Amino acid sequence: MTEGQENDRVLPERWSAKAKSEVVLRLFRGESVGEVSREIQVPVHEIESWRKEFLESGVAGLKRRGGDPEERALKETQAKVGELTMRLELAEMLLEKRGYGEELARLKRSRGW
Repeated sequence: MTEGQENDRVLPERWSAKAKSEVVLRLFRGESVGEVSREIQVPVHEIESWRKEFLESGVAGLKRRGGDPEERALKETQAKVGELTMRLELAEMLLEKRGYGEELARLKRSRGW
């Protein structure tokens, strides 16, 4: 790229994950981090941190089980709570349609719901 073309290029104020990954891939293809840094006007240390994050997340993405067992259990529990909440709401709607709305409201008040 010539000097004039570099100056005409509009650089983003914030870099998206996709743009950062494209920069990191340029480094993997053999481009100099210094050259890329000058071209995109981002400090070398920041580009190096993008590369490090890219490699770390790449390793995490290759794990068989998909991360920490506690995190996985938490996600499963959250999904189950969501499912049960939906079932409860559907049951309440059905009871109200069948004429049990007042009894349901009384039960909720007595239990502090």
